[in-house]
Amino acid sequence: MKIKVCGMKDPQNINEVASLLPDFLGFIFYKKSARYVEEIPLRKVLSNLDSGIEKVGVFVDEASEIVVGFCNRLGLSHAQLHGKESPEYCAQIQKAGISVIKVFHMGETFDLDQIKPYENCSDLLLFDTKTKDYGGSGKHFDWNLLKRYTSETPFLLSGGISPEDITKIKELQIPQLWGIDVNSRVEMSPAYKDVNKVKELILKTREG
Repeated sequence: MKIKVCGMKDPQNINEVASLLPDFLGFIFYKKSARYVEEIPLRKVLSNLDSGIEKVGVFVDEASEIVVGFCNRLGLSHAQLHGKESPEYCAQIQKAGISVIKVFHMGETFDLDQIKPYENCSDLLLFDTKTKDYGGSGKHFDWNLLKRYTSETPFLLSGGISPEDITKIKELQIPQLWGIDVNSRVEMSPAYKDVNKVKELILKTREG
């Protein structure tokens, strides 16, 4: 199961988390987020990261040319799209050579049919807890909703995941569950990750 650690901006903290070799590191370029990171200070940090770590830019309803520009300048392999981006928009990002992670915000009445138009223009889907702040809620949604998931597109599970949740996540046994995305529940403060918690989570996820 793949591991994505999202929402960092402190250079030392980024390097400490990167030393644990998660599969993905995510950086938020949405200015209203408490985890928003400036491009220029981040550029040098990213250039020194292990080449085996995929780097993800997180955007919300941003102009496609801006997304492509960020990804090209910073060497980001993926654009994670948290807003109301259309399938046509996602396809445009893919045509620029950038992998797309399309996010869906899960509430009690979420209709999984909403994802069908995105199946051919997303490399991964991500299911997060529905909030007014586009993630970082620290709360779970009802993961049992995903047992009705029939798409072949793999997905990441997000929303308040901590090391204590890993056993339960493995027990879901959903073939398309490709990995997890963690953020607020492994933090000491917004954007600053608790390295020991991240290490525990990675060890529990990869054991067995």
